[in-house]
Order: sequence, then structure tokens, then C-alpha cells
Amino acid sequence: MPKIVDHEARREEIAQALWRVVRRDGIRAASVRTVAAEAGWSAGAVRYYFPDQDGLVSFAMQLVGRRVRERLSALEAKGSLTEIALRYLEEVVPLDDERRAEFDIWLAFTAQAQAETGAGGLREQVGPMHDGLRSLCESVIALLSENGALRDGLDAEVETDRLHALIDGLSTHVAVVPSRTSPERVRQVLTAHLASLQP
Repeated sequence: MPKIVDHEARREEIAQALWRVVRRDGIRAASVRTVAAEAGWSAGAVRYYFPDQDGLVSFAMQLVGRRVRERLSALEAKGSLTEIALRYLEEVVPLDDERRAEFDIWLAFTAQAQAETGAGGLREQVGPMHDGLRSLCESVIALLSENGALRDGLDAEVETDRLHALIDGLSTHVAVVPSRTSPERVRQVLTAHLASLQP
């Protein structure tokens, strides 16, 4: 009986090897050759799944977004409004090794996208992921508003943008200076911010 190959799992394995190379050696070190060596594969095997570098990098970036979406979809809306909101927001802040790896890749690829000339490439990936995070913040503000837990007079659009900026800032602080921004501190800041929005 022929062996069944899970091609999607293979593609993810290669993408995660690229993540490791980028996190350890920087995005410039990520070539088909270095990624193949990291994955323990031949360059030809990597090219079978990703004929060019752009396709590999694009898939690796998409994998970040997919993993975050899968975690968010698996969450249960149980507990108080603040507990529910915190649970969702914490999934997009790098509070553990898995989320830290995802954020490091997001940061490296976003910086690279800004350096690209012309359209396409990584720039096409950054916009939808940015919009996805903003949509999550919008949903949290809507959750508070629909349940009478948003103070009168607050502008939902402004509060969405403010929450989005807070998540971006906290994530960057955790990634860049983790010794100064512990997971406990992140939760404390998010909890205080959510409390400030409520009546």
C-alpha cells in the first residue's frame, strides 16, 4: 500500500523551519538552501513544495495568521465580559513561546515588506493581517457596547483604534524588552484599559 503523504503538514514543516532561520539569523539568511538545511531536507525537496522564495515566504506569513485564527475560533465565550474580552485579546499578544515565534515572524516580515519596492510580495500579506487584528478589537468593543458595558459618550471607532494601538504596543514591548513586560503586566494593563471603558 502506497505511503500517504500529508502535503499540507510538509508545507507547514518547511515554513516553521523558515521561522527558525529568521528568528535565529535574520530574514536575509532565509534562502531555500538554509531553510532546507534547517528542515533536514534537500533544496530540491523544498522546491517541490515551494518553487520560489516568494511562495515560501508568503506561505510562512499566511501560517501566522491561520494559527492565530484557529486559536481564536477554539475559544469559548464563558465568564464575565472582561474575562471573555481578555481571553481573546491575549491570544494575539506574544505571551508564550508559540505566540512569541509568530509575533517575531510577523515583525520581521512586516519590516521587510516596508523595505520592498513595488507592489506584491509581503505587502499583500501585511494588510489583511493588520485588518484581522483591527476586526478583533472592533468585536471586543462591540461586545462591550451591546451588553451595556461601554461608557456613554465613547466613540466606538476611536476606542477600536485605541485598543488596536494598545495591543500592537504591548506586543512590541513583550517581543523587544521581555524583561520589562511580563505576561502578568500585560494582563494588568489590558484589564485596566477594559475597566476604563466601562460605566
